[in-house]
Amino acid sequence: MSDPSDDASHIEKLYEFGERLNESKDKSQNVKDYQGIIDAAKTSIKAKQLAAQLIPRFFKFFPDLSGPAIDTHLDLIEEEELGVRVQAIRGLPLFCKDTPEHIAKIVDILVQLLAAEEFVERDAVHKALMALLRQDVKASLTALFKHIGSVDEPSTDEFIREKVLSFIRDKVFPIKGELLKPQEEMERHITDLIKKSLEDVTGAEFRMFMDFLKSLSIFGEKAPPERMKELIGIIEGQADLDAQFNVSDADHIDRLISCLYMALPFVVRGASSSKFLNYLNKHIIPVFEKLPEERKLDLLKALAEISPYTTPQDSRQILPSIVQLLKKYMPRRKTGEEMNFTYVECLLYTFHHLAQKVPNATNSLCGYKIVTGQPSDRLGEDFSEQYKDLTERLTSVEELTRATMKKLTQGMAEHNKAMAAAKSDEAKGSIKTQKQNTTTGLRTCNNILAMTKPLHVKTPTFIGDKSINLSWKEATKPAVSSSNTVGYERSA
Repeated sequence: MSDPSDDASHIEKLYEFGERLNESKDKSQNVKDYQGIIDAAKTSIKAKQLAAQLIPRFFKFFPDLSGPAIDTHLDLIEEEELGVRVQAIRGLPLFCKDTPEHIAKIVDILVQLLAAEEFVERDAVHKALMALLRQDVKASLTALFKHIGSVDEPSTDEFIREKVLSFIRDKVFPIKGELLKPQEEMERHITDLIKKSLEDVTGAEFRMFMDFLKSLSIFGEKAPPERMKELIGIIEGQADLDAQFNVSDADHIDRLISCLYMALPFVVRGASSSKFLNYLNKHIIPVFEKLPEERKLDLLKALAEISPYTTPQDSRQILPSIVQLLKKYMPRRKTGEEMNFTYVECLLYTFHHLAQKVPNATNSLCGYKIVTGQPSDRLGEDFSEQYKDLTERLTSVEELTRATMKKLTQGMAEHNKAMAAAKSDEAKGSIKTQKQNTTTGLRTCNNILAMTKPLHVKTPTFIGDKSINLSWKEATKPAVSSSNTVGYERSA
């Protein structure tokens, strides 16, 4: 235990060093005073706390002592006494205030301290990092993202990596408007940092980063087409669309479908879905039957939602595969097997939207007689068998659909009676779920009938507008008049 008189002496000397430095017009001449502060940091607890304030305060005036000053300060950060550690952490941003070349090193030190057990210590670390971000956002972000890692520079400490990710997600992202200035330059910088990190992330991390990128103004509603192309390119990279597909690779299937859904908002805004569609057409649809059952529906729903935004060229390429799937899931005759109504709804919707863009492609596929004046009309050939096969299947589907609608309508009446008689909240909740499922089933059936009806004639009009609202989608609310709103290298 140190002598109280020694403690007082150390403190008194530190105040003298500090006062002389404060009063000096050319502080760089007071080398002995600054060296005295560094030396005093190795004495008593109180002296260490005071030195932790003074070392960073006058650091910039003594470049020749920068090494010993930082080393001594780092020793204070490792002190047993919590008060000393916290004071030393609070002083770290001052090392960079006028000497930005130290930012990367100080960020690295603070990152290691994100794992501190004491709340007051972690809080000091968070505040110090935020101070650095406000001092120099570009250099601080660059240093932070190095701890997330990339394929070229992988993170060496998984625990620290997770702490950095949490800090960025919880502290940096929410105040992006305040930190990312000048806006366009800094949004571009953080985008580039994220893109490097996305080479090696889990599924949840990829979604987090994509949600953040979507929120940036450079990717906002007024963003040019090349920005949408950039985002969809990131998602395509995560989906691994250049890889050979293995139907037994459940992780790739999950990643692919997850990425397809993530791509949808950007496709709606004008990004191309060609690479996804070509991959699905070449690798996935041919082995559709071998996909996990729950993934089949996810895939068909995604195809349905993306179909209004396909190009004529992509539509012509993928339409034969969709017709084949339709024939598979639309029974030609009543076989006693249950029909998957949602599959049929998805496929009919996709068929209409693709066919509407390339109507004459259906001449050879379905036996229609649509004239566009193009050589691809193929009107001189006989495709009557295809037409007969399709119309028989359509009729069979309509009969099954009407029979199911009758059962569902009867079921709804029974649900209403049961709801009136239900006593407990649990029973009411169960019946409410059944009613919702029945309502969705009826919507599916109504959609199927609306989409099969125009397909019986030789020259059908395909539905390419928004008149059909897919059964799993919320009904679109009419606009109010103005006079009156993907990394997956890591295992998740």
